[in-house]
Amino acid sequence: MDVGDYIELQVATNFSFLHGASHPDEIFGRAAALGYQAIGITDINSVAGMIRAHVAAEKVGVRLVPGCHLELIDGTRLLAYPTGRASWGRLCRLLTLGHMRGDRQSFSLTWEDLEADGADLVVILLPDEIAVEVLTARLRRLAALVRTHAALSRPDSGYLPDSGYLGLTLRHRPGDMRRLRALEALAAEAGLPTVVVGDVLYHDAQRHILQDAVTAIRLRTTLDRLGAGRETNRDRHLKSPAEMASLYRGFERALAASRTIARRCRFSLSELSYQYPAESDVAGELPQATLARLVREALPRRYPQGAPPTVLAQLKHELDLIGRLAYAPYFLTVNTIVQHARSLGIVCQGRGSAANSAVCYVLGITAIDPVRSGLLFERFVSAERHEPPDIDVDFESDRREEVIQWIYRRYGRGHAALCATVMRYQPRGALREVGKVLGLPEDVTAQLAKHLASALDDREVLEARAREINLDLGDRRLMLTLHLARQLLGVPRQLGTHPGGFVLTHDRLDELVPVQPAAMEDRQIIVWDKDDIDVLRFMKVDVLGLGMLGCLRRCFELIEDHRLGQMDIATIPAEDPETYAMIARADTIGTFQIESRAQMSMLPRLKPRTFYDLVVQVAIVRPGPIQGDMVHPYLRRREGLEKPECPSPALQAILGKTLGVPLFQEQAMQVAIHCAGFTPGEADQLRRSMATFKHTGGVSAFRDKLVQGMVDRGYDLNFAERTFGQLEGFGSYGC
Repeated sequence: MDVGDYIELQVATNFSFLHGASHPDEIFGRAAALGYQAIGITDINSVAGMIRAHVAAEKVGVRLVPGCHLELIDGTRLLAYPTGRASWGRLCRLLTLGHMRGDRQSFSLTWEDLEADGADLVVILLPDEIAVEVLTARLRRLAALVRTHAALSRPDSGYLPDSGYLGLTLRHRPGDMRRLRALEALAAEAGLPTVVVGDVLYHDAQRHILQDAVTAIRLRTTLDRLGAGRETNRDRHLKSPAEMASLYRGFERALAASRTIARRCRFSLSELSYQYPAESDVAGELPQATLARLVREALPRRYPQGAPPTVLAQLKHELDLIGRLAYAPYFLTVNTIVQHARSLGIVCQGRGSAANSAVCYVLGITAIDPVRSGLLFERFVSAERHEPPDIDVDFESDRREEVIQWIYRRYGRGHAALCATVMRYQPRGALREVGKVLGLPEDVTAQLAKHLASALDDREVLEARAREINLDLGDRRLMLTLHLARQLLGVPRQLGTHPGGFVLTHDRLDELVPVQPAAMEDRQIIVWDKDDIDVLRFMKVDVLGLGMLGCLRRCFELIEDHRLGQMDIATIPAEDPETYAMIARADTIGTFQIESRAQMSMLPRLKPRTFYDLVVQVAIVRPGPIQGDMVHPYLRRREGLEKPECPSPALQAILGKTLGVPLFQEQAMQVAIHCAGFTPGEADQLRRSMATFKHTGGVSAFRDKLVQGMVDRGYDLNFAERTFGQLEGFGSYGC
């Protein structure tokens, strides 16, 4: 047998929460180093980590074989792999069914469920250490399942009768080979082939200690008392095909069966195609035509005296780009939700990058005119950025649930669910959990979490703090605690619920991704988070809560009750001297955005007098402006102690309002476009790299292009480099 014939089909990542001990990218990095062409990911009762596995696989060039480790209620354990897009949908439905039964902590699936909805799945039965009679019965059940699906399958479907296997795995105990031969014979009696599976829990052999630790965390015990809960051998790492061929000599057919399965299971997550909900209220009208019509109808409400030519030009530009990218259904869906909320008297307001859209402003989703404010649409939607737009809408906190339940009713629970959030171990939690499983006294664990958590990755600071609290870092158990806590950082603990990020679909949602109950009653989540759905370009509508909106509504009602007129967010008087006098005195306790100590200390220095001053105030009190040397130059220029530096009309137009200091990401994008020759799409890539600068150094990739572009357009080299240095400060904050 060619050693390259083996494909590892049973790998659990750390998305088998507190079972696996390696991240998907670690698994695939190791697989590439070992020479694998493909590997199968089979997390326990979940595909929550599959998108990360998909991204990691594409990065290193190892094909992902998506699968799942299913635990049935009778104790049977199976590996299931979809052979195509349709069977992926069936696997997702099975996972949804298993999670929706009972409470959210349980998973309940039966053989009957597999018979009803398991067609075109390749299934591997894991034998475990059970009585021969029980295993024989399960083998017969699997053989019957295969025959049933084969009989129901269409002749042209490519479905083969060998869709059921018995898995063979060494346990490194006396009599292992004899046990495997006996399993092979039992499978043959049932008419089923065998396949070798490695039952991998981590990518590298050295990770076995962390695997023991997460097992102890899961079982709520210490490592010293783990006993039979500990894995029986430390051989659960990913091995090379050559090593597997050597270990399973004499089982060449079962080794080769892994490649046969991998060849049959060609499904890729890139095949998943998202379908927007249908929103048009006119039969036969296409979404783009509906959006254009709604914008035309809403235009007079925003511009009673007629829209300026600049606004009309911007709307045409936006609608053309939205049409090219086929995003019209998304805008229609958000508009539908916003208009319904307002029909109920619920105050709501779009925010974030959606404020850069004239279409959103005209429809009433946002309340800021982006043309008048000079905001760049490409921050919101860009042809070069291959992902859907993301509109965040705030609703009154105490009435948001009305909107959420209406969304479930309108679109149906088969088509609507919230995104998950992946709850990961942070430094304090990691130290506390590892301290517990290593049996450290509670007072020592508390000291570690309090004093050493923030210095886990800085050896020098860690040692200094340990000396201050009289901890001996030479103690072996303490050293192991810190070592394991570092490894535990970022490891997924469980899935949480996104505060309001809805995924809405036209087709069945549970055929795209499994759905399961959320912790809160009457809510459900998909098993992927917002970053995962960005990879697949799924639409997400953020239905968020903001308490201050409820305060505004009560203020509007109070004004109306006293016959002082009707008012909404868009008609609040722009500049009120008495209000700004209070703000300048830092009399802002209870005032959203400007009530923190840092904001209140800056207010008397900046002395806001206009709404734009408030925008600057909120933006400037962040780490980025300090690191980018923006705060003091701005204050000096505002007080007239220093002249603004804008050496060109283009730069004056962009930075004039902020006295030559780039305080907003839109300004950074416009500097790149008008002063360095970036396209709008390239400028948006620069903006996105700012958000990840601290972690990836992404802005540095644009340094030469921006500096040279400015020099080529007549700017002084020192000024260009200083401008770039200011833009790097955006890596510490976003505004």
